[in-house]
Amino acid sequence: MKSLINENRYIIYTLMLGIYLVNIFLDHNILLYTAGIIAVPVFIISFAAASRLFKILGTFFIGVGMILFIVSGESASQIPIFLTSNMQLLAFLAVLPWMNSVVHAGRFDRKISQLLRANVDDLGKLYARSSITSYLLVCFINLSALPFSQQVLQDNLSAVSKKLRESFVSRTTLRAFAIALAWSPMEIMVAITIDATGVGYVAYLPWLLLCSLLVLAIEMLWGRLEFKKHPYTPANQQIMEESINWKTLIFKIIELFAALSVFLTAVLLIGNWTGLNFILTVTLVLIPFSFCWALVIRRWRTFRIVGWSMWKQRTTNMQNFVVLFLALGLFSSSLNETPVLTVMQTPFEAAAGFPLAILLLIQFTYLGLSMVGVHPIATIGILMEILPPLYETMNPLSIGLVLITGGLATATVGTFGITVTMTAQNTMQNPYKITYRNMPFALLYGGMGTLIAYLLL
Repeated sequence: MKSLINENRYIIYTLMLGIYLVNIFLDHNILLYTAGIIAVPVFIISFAAASRLFKILGTFFIGVGMILFIVSGESASQIPIFLTSNMQLLAFLAVLPWMNSVVHAGRFDRKISQLLRANVDDLGKLYARSSITSYLLVCFINLSALPFSQQVLQDNLSAVSKKLRESFVSRTTLRAFAIALAWSPMEIMVAITIDATGVGYVAYLPWLLLCSLLVLAIEMLWGRLEFKKHPYTPANQQIMEESINWKTLIFKIIELFAALSVFLTAVLLIGNWTGLNFILTVTLVLIPFSFCWALVIRRWRTFRIVGWSMWKQRTTNMQNFVVLFLALGLFSSSLNETPVLTVMQTPFEAAAGFPLAILLLIQFTYLGLSMVGVHPIATIGILMEILPPLYETMNPLSIGLVLITGGLATATVGTFGITVTMTAQNTMQNPYKITYRNMPFALLYGGMGTLIAYLLL
């Protein structure tokens, strides 16, 4: 029975989120309440299958949330409503696999990965190529790019010493991953920040791109100088003889960015027309856009097969985020109904005259909490309840930039985070080594975001 439930979690997740999304248009309390009622057994089922870290986080936020709820004096009938407050984020995560699927179906990832297989003279040049390749892949297939690019590099570098290979792979792939997500409309940290600060995506885009490209350039130069002393001989002799069809590759990259531009335009137009927030607009646009894109590139049959399989697998395995977001929903909604929120806001309001201190505090809050296993989404869930009073005295755009870059920087150093853990498993190395190796980069990335944010105050 337990196995049957675990294999079909996607059904109950879809039912809960489907009712929630229908309510967005019908605005009927019964539908919202129904989604909240379903959330209770969903939380229990998900909790049983969640990882140890997310069980701890879920227990903490549910426990503290219940205490705050009792303090607030709200009726127990409000609990289901409170549980729905973060369901839009779960719906957002549930539709992302369809965009990944159309990229896979169109074989865009395979074409771009040719950059990793081309022959170069030394590891410095390969590092730069690996960074660009991983960056491009992450822009469109997000987390799926990590195991994909890491496996290709592991194979190509099998003739290189283990220590050097571990350093190379864990640096170039994780760092490019964190940098690329800074401006992606499909990155949940970006989406949460846009809705939390009330600043539009278009206002963020140039500054996030600037930060992303500056850090990418510094990272590529840094890696090239450090690794150029190591000669590179591919483990597979066939790679020595391979040549890249640059015309086809460039066309594929242009096609990807053209599709992303159309997607962003559709999101902005529909968002302005409907008045829906950014997260909900992306959620509602993404599936029909992916279907249309698959038809345009004539890969409908492959997309349908790959898409269903990937969506079913990813949605079934959403249990960690279901636990986190439902627990956070109760916590944040209850917090808003108590004077505890005012107490938590006091230190930030006291430091309002020192904006740089506020920005640095946000950056290092992410970094510090990631070291003890707190997911950046959990951190931003707390911060976005505390920071709103500062929007009157500080530029919310500046605060938002640090919320995004500070959170994403932890993807390279969070010892218990999914990206570092995945990399440790893929490369068979100690996650603490990855954290230690990437800490200077995390400080650079977060610092660049803080610097740009400070200049925009």
